[in-house]
Amino acid sequence: MWELTKSFHFEAAHALSGTTLEAIAEEIHGHSFRAEVVIRGTPDPVTGMVMDLGLLERRIAEVRALLDHKLLNRIEALGIPTLENLTRFIWERVQDAGPVVRVSVHRDSCGESCSYFGPQGR
Repeated sequence: MWELTKSFHFEAAHALSGTTLEAIAEEIHGHSFRAEVVIRGTPDPVTGMVMDLGLLERRIAEVRALLDHKLLNRIEALGIPTLENLTRFIWERVQDAGPVVRVSVHRDSCGESCSYFGPQGR
């Protein structure tokens, strides 16, 4: 069994209310994000690859265009712009590109990350 990870970066802003950070989080502020999409499987004997990473790269480019240099609060399908919702949002847009087992989003400057493993029961 092999795992491959494809990472991408995006810059985005958000505002969060109702946290213990209060005014700091409620003001619009930005972060540099790093996302990882992890696929798992066995290489195809003909191609030698778990999957054609070009297919995943195309899907990631579409997702990145939705998020990069955006105010995340304006993306209706995202919901509240938390790390948790970002991981789910990305998963939903890449999971049919291949055998995705995990999506993680990191805010390295804050020392925070979140991983999503898909809906329960998968």
